Amino acid sequence: MKAIAEAPSKVIITGEHFVVHGAWALAAAIPRKSRVEVSKSDRLRVSSDRFRGANHPALRAIARVVVAMSKEFSFSPSLTVAVSSQVPEGSGLGSSASTMVALSSSLSRLHSLRLSLDEVIRFSMIGEGQIHGRPSGIDSTVCARGGVILFTPGTSPKQVRLSRPRSLVVCHSGITRSTRRQINRVSGVKEMFPSLFAGLTESASEVSLMAADLLKKDDMKGLGRLLNFNHAVLSTLGVSNRALDRLVDLLLSLGCYGAKLTGAGGGGSVLAVAPEGKEKSIISGLKARGFDAFIAGIPVKGVESWLER
Repeated sequence: MKAIAEAPSKVIITGEHFVVHGAWALAAAIPRKSRVEVSKSDRLRVSSDRFRGANHPALRAIARVVVAMSKEFSFSPSLTVAVSSQVPEGSGLGSSASTMVALSSSLSRLHSLRLSLDEVIRFSMIGEGQIHGRPSGIDSTVCARGGVILFTPGTSPKQVRLSRPRSLVVCHSGITRSTRRQINRVSGVKEMFPSLFAGLTESASEVSLMAADLLKKDDMKGLGRLLNFNHAVLSTLGVSNRALDRLVDLLLSLGCYGAKLTGAGGGGSVLAVAPEGKEKSIISGLKARGFDAFIAGIPVKGVESWLER
């Protein structure tokens, strides 16, 4: 008997970095998934097609989640854990959060724990904290719950209901980066300019609330304008770089309404809003230039788990 869980990845539409410091952020689950299979074994074995090397931080984090849950619910941590993922590591798309959410959900299913989504998120954050240091929790929340959410630490997330499905363009820059390092970089800016940073955090909240309203109204052109502005702010903070700025510029030149880095920055991926019906031609233009790009339909379901013999 084995338990299997799949969790979507995510994009942050607006508000990354500022959400760590209390701002509202807008995020969406996207279709690329992580899959975790767990079964009983004679000892704890963890393998992954994405996280390579016995000492990889994500593999150690997976083991830590297993041990934490085994202690709290009194089951043996002697398990075989196999991870497979469609989400590139260090891509800004929530690779680790997607994995940790799927892991917590699969362990709950294997041991008939019937954990709520809040509990699945809580255990996934044990792994996320080990990898990233001080994550806000937005990644785990959207990977578990799915859909589109407004999130700020310490409050219940707000689901954003779309009038109809929409498509986003996601393009990986090909550069991986450390989320922990980027979070520390922004925290350094806060320490140097506390009043300015407080004002930017309040502004970031307003931008996220505006972005959610535009998405609900299906105003993708207006949403694109906010993405452009959001990218400029993140670039000023120092979490963008020339490669990301050039990729944003390329997406705009191909006809997108707006584009920005998504996630921690310093590499990773860029998110864009394109005119309806032009997404495929834009993806073709990106792939012709050697980029890994795809259309992400939203909304998508959150984590799902089941048993197999």
